Amino acid sequence: MKLGYIGIGLMGRPMTLRLLAAGHQVTVWNRSRDKLAAVVAKGASAADSPAAVARAAEIVMTCVTDQHALQEVLFGAQGVVHGAEKGKLVVDFSSIAPAAAREFSAKLEKSGVGLVDAPVSGGVAGAEKGTLAIMAGGRAEHVERARPVVMHLAQRLTRMGDSGAGQTTKLCNQVIVGSLIAVIAEAVRLAEAAGVDAKMLPEALKGGFADSLPLQVFGARMAARTFEPSLGAVSIMLKDLENAAAVAKEKVVPLPMARTAAELYRILVAQGGAEKEISTLIELLAGSSRRTSP
Repeated sequence: MKLGYIGIGLMGRPMTLRLLAAGHQVTVWNRSRDKLAAVVAKGASAADSPAAVARAAEIVMTCVTDQHALQEVLFGAQGVVHGAEKGKLVVDFSSIAPAAAREFSAKLEKSGVGLVDAPVSGGVAGAEKGTLAIMAGGRAEHVERARPVVMHLAQRLTRMGDSGAGQTTKLCNQVIVGSLIAVIAEAVRLAEAAGVDAKMLPEALKGGFADSLPLQVFGARMAARTFEPSLGAVSIMLKDLENAAAVAKEKVVPLPMARTAAELYRILVAQGGAEKEISTLIELLAGSSRRTSP
């Protein structure tokens, strides 16, 4: 199939490489053109605009930073809408506000173009291995049309409802993950302060009620103070938790744990750590412990 991929970043690069390995023709575009080199070397074709990607592809996939970036990619002067003929489909892997997903879907439908909001969970490792969990919102026929392609990237694709439902589900995912990372950082600091080898926590707790994939991945990184390669920026997690807070406010749902976690990420951003890896939350707590110790 002729595919398009816009946004060749941490997630977009391995996802595009998997599509190429599956035999698809993939046309790519990225705001920073130097990031295209790795996928072009494996057979992707570089386009000069999102509109050009849309002209070349039956299905256009996007994975960009936030809803503002996606709006520009879809509806800007050289946006997808200007190159997509009636009947084409956009599958968006970005994490954006559910209301934005509904708005963009309605605008694309006026041009006869479908949109599936399909945010992902599983991180860079999941993108590389093709084991992502993808939660989708949109028309059932659009999700099913995208399924054969998307399953090169995922172990699970679940339609959660109409447009925006995938993004709402991703926010639920981030409420859990964002809060859990903050709790794991607390546990690691407690172990360190009490003289326990924090590097052994993931192994010691493996298989018990406290075990989780975030504990095994982020707990180990925190204990070792190993933050490279990045598994996700602080600013991205904060953006997702702020989107969750906006939905919660609209629906009158308290999010005490997520709001507390968001405040910790917000402090990191205020200290200049917006692009740091989310595991660096441990350094914030470690610094706080040193300042408050007798």
